[in-house]
Amino acid sequence: MDKNNIKKQNLYVSEEEKTLNWGEVKDSFKKTFGNEIYTSWLQKISLIKEYNDYLILGVPTRFFRDWIVSRYLDKILEQVKSFKLSLNRIEFKIIEDSKNSSDLTKIDELNKVTEIKDSILNYNRLNPSLNFDNFIKGKSNDIALSYSKKVCEHISRYNPLYICGGVGLGKTHLLNAIGLQLQSENNVMFISAERFMYHFIKSIKKNDMVNFKDFFRKSSVFIIDDIQFIRGKESLQEEFFHTFNSLMDKGSQIIISADRTPMKLDRVQERIKSRLAGGLVVDIDSPDLELKVNIIKKKILEIESQFKENINLSEEVISYIASESKTNIRELIGILNRVIAFSRVHNKVLTISDCKNILKDVFSQIKVVTVDKIQNVVSNFFNIPLSDMLSQRRSRPLARPRQIAMFLAKKMTSRSLPEIGRRFANRDHTTVIHAVKTIVRLSEQDDEMKKNISQIRSLLLEQ
Repeated sequence: MDKNNIKKQNLYVSEEEKTLNWGEVKDSFKKTFGNEIYTSWLQKISLIKEYNDYLILGVPTRFFRDWIVSRYLDKILEQVKSFKLSLNRIEFKIIEDSKNSSDLTKIDELNKVTEIKDSILNYNRLNPSLNFDNFIKGKSNDIALSYSKKVCEHISRYNPLYICGGVGLGKTHLLNAIGLQLQSENNVMFISAERFMYHFIKSIKKNDMVNFKDFFRKSSVFIIDDIQFIRGKESLQEEFFHTFNSLMDKGSQIIISADRTPMKLDRVQERIKSRLAGGLVVDIDSPDLELKVNIIKKKILEIESQFKENINLSEEVISYIASESKTNIRELIGILNRVIAFSRVHNKVLTISDCKNILKDVFSQIKVVTVDKIQNVVSNFFNIPLSDMLSQRRSRPLARPRQIAMFLAKKMTSRSLPEIGRRFANRDHTTVIHAVKTIVRLSEQDDEMKKNISQIRSLLLEQ
């Protein structure tokens, strides 16, 4: 026998000699994916041939193969590797089986909505680690946290609950925590606005809007993340409006998140904004120093518990990281991970000097803020045309944003007062001085004004 034949013989493992118990593997699929997905899609997978480094699996149709490959292949490979580490590839073969084909047709005819449900389970699972217990409370988020918990105690009392705030501040964490709290006794639907649109478009193309409507309107708790994604999409807004009304009519609890308040959702129908604003609107502000320190300490404890190792960061280093991080919680955690990784690699207790060196490209990064940038961000924030804000009109809806833009131009750029005045339709420098004084005074007296200034600053530094 030549060497090639010997090699092939060694590579192939016959049915009698195979090391995989396919029944055990399928049992693991059921535990990992859940009974619903397993019964609909994975139960019919059969083992045809087993090699040292890959498997050939049988499926009843091409549709089955494409669906499984596009949604479950990575996790299936992960599962089989747990039974045989050398496996690194899976191939599928279509098995012509009239009974299986008949079964598939029956499934498709009787339960077209399975595809929607299955995809949502795959892409929008509630994350068990994002719960109320590990949400760190602070002054910036205590109101949002409080009402999120109250919704779980009294469904439909605050309806809809609308949580708004910037990127990476914990909105999705709260939505997920609400879903986890309510899912045992309610039919909870948790989906992003983007995925809602995906299913909407797919249902239109397949002429299957009846199942789409039925599926999304039967939940008793409907949670939708990042609703600002529907801006400018008229047909999607129309469907969302009717879904919203249907759920409200049947007494379902609706929880929504967005990066801004309802009335600042530009290119969204007024009737939708009115309904969103008709419930309870709560916001999450940027974290203060105390909250950032608490988040860092909590994250260190989680890492120590997970990896069974001691992370030795001094109070001074933790305070430095918290005070220098000016963006959001998500980026704060990224910075912390970077510091911890450096400490591990070099096996040393870090000083503030070390952290400055490690993070110099992060903390020393100069964000170029120009007058043009300020004008555009402010006009977008207040949802007014830039041309109107820069015009000679003096109505209050235009004058106040204009004054804020002048104030920020003075505080965040090196431009002189006359230069700033010229950039605002050739206004005199005394107008700029008056604007700065007005905004300073209002910021001291009006919490809403102070919060708006803070949010706009954050937007300018993030871009």
